[in-house]
Amino acid sequence: MPINLTPEQRRLALMVHVATSVGLIGAVACFLALACVGLQTLEPLLLRGCYVAMDLLARLVIVPLALAALLTGALLSWGTHWGFFRHYWVIAKLLLTAFATAVLLAKMPLIATAAALAREPILPIAALREAGMQLAFHAGSGLLVLLLPTALSIYKPRGMTERGRRTQGSALGRATADARDAEPTRQAITITLRRSQVIGLAGAIFILHLVVLHLLGMGHFGH
Repeated sequence: MPINLTPEQRRLALMVHVATSVGLIGAVACFLALACVGLQTLEPLLLRGCYVAMDLLARLVIVPLALAALLTGALLSWGTHWGFFRHYWVIAKLLLTAFATAVLLAKMPLIATAAALAREPILPIAALREAGMQLAFHAGSGLLVLLLPTALSIYKPRGMTERGRRTQGSALGRATADARDAEPTRQAITITLRRSQVIGLAGAIFILHLVVLHLLGMGHFGH
């Protein structure tokens, strides 16, 4: 059952979703850069720092951003007209984000292992290189996977599921019925307005116009 979000709640959820999604892409790009440097460098201090930083970046930044992006995306689907299963692009976006988050969580032990190897007194270069190759591959693949939901959000490809078409048809039917039922009410309101005091309404509009001009003038001179 969908929930009803107020316009303010929708804007807040959208802002958090966009911020976390963009931040997640940036954080994964930083992770990929560290993994590539760790594979290329022969300097022990830089090598240790790369894998320790990757562990901290994954635990403290990437995982929270991934979960926040997934949850806010689900909230926006649940609380807006897009829905979960009405549009193919919404389904694809949620599945891609969930897949990327699941792979990330599955690779957290490997990231922790690489960081532990980097802290050893004698660096196990071969083991670090093997772990680094896997992490670089998964980071690059994850970055590409995360760019797909971004593209889907922007382009919103056409195509509705069978459930979406049924829901849209029902909504159009209800809207038509509501418009038909509301027609007498609109006519009654029009008649009432014609019988109202036109001069008083015009005077109120004129006074309101003067008040607005006065406030705008005060704001201008205040600057």
